[in-house]
Formats: sequence, C-alpha cells, structure tokens
Amino acid sequence: MPTTLRPTLLAVALAVVLPFTKAALAEETTPADPAAPSDQAAPADGATGDAPKADGERAPLEERSVEGAAALERQLPAGEQQMLQAGNERFLALWKPANAGEATGVVILIPGSGETADWPQAIGPLRNKLPDHGWSSLSLTLPDRQPVPVDTPPAPSAPAGDAAPAAAPADAADPAATTTGETPADATDIAADPPAAPTTVDPAERMFARIDAGIALAREQKAKAIVLLGHGEGAYWAARYLKEKKPPQVLHLVAVGAVQPSGLTPPLEELLPNVELVTGDFFYKDQNSDRSAATRRLQASKRVSHKAYTQVGLKAMPGNREAEQEQLYRRIRGWLDKVLPGAK
Repeated sequence: MPTTLRPTLLAVALAVVLPFTKAALAEETTPADPAAPSDQAAPADGATGDAPKADGERAPLEERSVEGAAALERQLPAGEQQMLQAGNERFLALWKPANAGEATGVVILIPGSGETADWPQAIGPLRNKLPDHGWSSLSLTLPDRQPVPVDTPPAPSAPAGDAAPAAAPADAADPAATTTGETPADATDIAADPPAAPTTVDPAERMFARIDAGIALAREQKAKAIVLLGHGEGAYWAARYLKEKKPPQVLHLVAVGAVQPSGLTPPLEELLPNVELVTGDFFYKDQNSDRSAATRRLQASKRVSHKAYTQVGLKAMPGNREAEQEQLYRRIRGWLDKVLPGAK
C-alpha cells in the first residue's frame, strides 16, 4: 500500500469507530434512574415470595396436659373416660361410680401443676379407692398454666412530616451545627412516657370452666353431696373457684399438700381459711416449709373464726409410696365420715 494513503485510511477508521465506543462507555457509566422500574430490583424486606411467618402464625406447641391425657386414653378402660366440654375446649375426665347401691356423693379431684387425672400421688389412689367407700370419683384434666408473658411495646415511628433532618455533609463549615438541632416535640413526648406495664395472663377462666364442667356432670348423676378435692396447686384452684364463684351445690373442700402457684394472688394463707365451707386441710408435717405454711393458714382461720376449718397432719413415708397413699386415703375417708355422717 502506498505510504501516502495510510494517514487517510486511519482517519476514516477513527471516524467510524469512535462514536460507537463513546456510546458504549456512556451506557456503562451513567447511573440508573432510581425512579425507573426495574424487573431485577431487590424486593423490600418482607416482600419476598416466601415471606417468613410472623411469630403469631407459628403453630402452637401442644400442652403437656394434652399429651398426658392422650396417654391415659390409651392406657385406661374406655368406660372410665369422659370427654367434657369447657367453653370451646374438650378435655378428658376419669369417672368411677361408687361401689354401692346408692352413692353418698361425688368427689371431684383436681390435680396439681404437671399432674394428670390419674397421677400416682393422691389423685390416682383416691379416685380408685373412694368408690369402695361409697363415693363416686371424677378426676379432671386441668390445662397447663402458661407462663406470664411480658408485652414489649413496639418502638414508635415518627410521622412522615416530623422526620429527623438529614445529617449535614462531612465538609460542613461549622461542625457544631450538626449536633445542636432542636429535638422534635413528638420525640420529647415519647421519651417522657413510661414503658407499658407487663400484661399478666390469668389462667383462672380456663381452670374454672373445667371445674364447672365437672360439677355439671356430678349434678347429672344426682349426687347428694359434691366435694371438691385439690392436690398441690389444684388445692389453690379449688379454693379460689369456691371463693369467687360460690356454687351452691358444693359444700365441702379438701386440700391435700396445698401449693401456692407462683405469681398469683391471693396467697393460700388468706384464701383457704376464708372459703366459707366445711374445709379439710391435709398437709405433711415432716417438711418444715409445709408445716410453717399450714401454721399460718391455721392462725388465719382463727382470726376469721372459721370453725368448720380443720387441719390434718400426715406423715411422709419416703420409699413406701403405697403405705403413704393408704394413710392419705384412710385419713380423708375418716374426715368425710365425720363431716358427712351418711358416708359409709
């Protein structure tokens, strides 16, 4: 190629290539319009196709009382099982009729926290032995007493018009100007408000509904007398139910090894002696804490002149559960014979 043509061809090539190169570079370096829609834009939090479930949508854990009742349904004869209705809940109760031509009455057994309707301490032995003494027995399944939740109020969000001013640029002339702005009035009010008080969930409504259902079944059986017998925390619920609802069909209360549920009021030493019914308070005198609590209840009964309140001290028999439960049964049977002379 002649040397004189090379500059001319180079000039033509540059004239053709340079416009396309500049356009490509402009597309790569120009930022996208933030207002323009894009199919590949990242979705906002919570807007994904498979959004995580909120805490309130999680499947609730099955209560321990439900698991215990299911085990009893598999183990015990179907003839002893009664499905009772309490509000919108169905629950298992164990029924044994009196082994007599005419029953003296019905003893409704209320187990303690974590216990089943056939618990081997107090509840099971009494429900099986009392029918031989002329009493029908009805043992209830109580719901779990859920822990007391604490409501944490959500952080308040300021209205759009009261948004905090944007931070000053780093090269501002007066650095102090970025830290001396006035606090919005709304923010001051929010900071001054005390935190919301924790919400206490009282489980009494569910407990009482189940005791209601038990009493209704006893009435269907034409029971001459209805005795409410609570073990452990069940004694608290039996006493509180009778104190607050005062059902006319129930005239006798038995508490066995009464235990105060944590976080609930009133205390047993105020509650139990103030139930205006014939009351038998059975406690284990070998344990210092139980004996001290029983002493406080006895003193409270004297202050309110509750003459139908009696205490019966029991002896703990570690390692001999059968003898211990037989002792409990005989002492309760004797107490029933005393307060209800028709019992046999």
